[in-house]
Amino acid sequence: MAIEAAADVTTPELALADTNINWDRLDKTRFHIIGAILFTVQSALIHPTAVVKTRMQVAGSGFSQMTGLSVFRHIIWSDGVPGIFRGFGASAIGSLPGRVLSLTSLEMSKDITLKYTEGLNMPEATRIGIANGVAGMVSNLVSCVYFVPLDVRSPKGALSEICQRLMVQGLPGTTPCNGPFDIVRKVIKTEGFRGMYRGFGLTAITQSPAQALWWGAYGAAQHIIWRSVGYKDDFEKKPSHVEMFGVQATAGMVAGAASSIITTPIDTVKTRLQVIDDYGVGRPSVMKTARALLKEDGWRGFYRGFGPRFLNMSFYGTTMIVTYELIKRLSVKQA
Repeated sequence: MAIEAAADVTTPELALADTNINWDRLDKTRFHIIGAILFTVQSALIHPTAVVKTRMQVAGSGFSQMTGLSVFRHIIWSDGVPGIFRGFGASAIGSLPGRVLSLTSLEMSKDITLKYTEGLNMPEATRIGIANGVAGMVSNLVSCVYFVPLDVRSPKGALSEICQRLMVQGLPGTTPCNGPFDIVRKVIKTEGFRGMYRGFGLTAITQSPAQALWWGAYGAAQHIIWRSVGYKDDFEKKPSHVEMFGVQATAGMVAGAASSIITTPIDTVKTRLQVIDDYGVGRPSVMKTARALLKEDGWRGFYRGFGPRFLNMSFYGTTMIVTYELIKRLSVKQA
């Protein structure tokens, strides 16, 4: 009996329901505090790939024809470790309120969609995928206005503009700036407040469906994987923590990889719009930027930085969802 009790302690198991913890089961205060801390750590891990990707996408930088690894080495050689973390401070601090908006809208919209689709004649994987997809789109739209000037990983709102500019300091066609506040001052002086939202329309139109794709793919993939390895809600068999980690990480990686393939071209155009100050003739636009990319490198130009972005999105998908699911398990209301 003692041996069996010890085994139960060393190999903890969870109900399959713990893979899909809904909004009403969460302690909201703990959810937001733990989420802010763990997501900041997780963002720090993937920030260097975002810096490399952004530099590769800037015209005239000298990096557009280099491999991601070569760009990374160049940054380390010329700027040291701080160079691969340019823009992270502004993002880490500025993103905290946005995290609250994003996480809250994500969970609430998913919960509402699941309730409204309950009882409909559709496969459960499809229902979960739709609910997650709707949640991803709503969350992106709610947080878009806040994040477009500062975000690190992908365009979300006003926060992206600041971070992208910090990442490309010193490159041809960019204006030298001394920190995030100087960036804000110079952009507003030159272009007005609307300059902080350069690329906003493109971001809102493209990233909302992309987020819907990511979260929908993740929800459906996790459901399918659990069933394919023999787990069902009405079975007594329960997954261990290791199995839960493995399934969720795999589903996140699949979702991140698929999203990166589809969204890289539009991300390249968006990055150009946000960081170039040397307009040449007239102000930049989506069509002008797209034509310039096509003229420079053909269709390959739209996939500049694809390697680092693919790595960024895949790694992000894995680490983000594992972190997110851990946050939810740690935030479940105590009985």
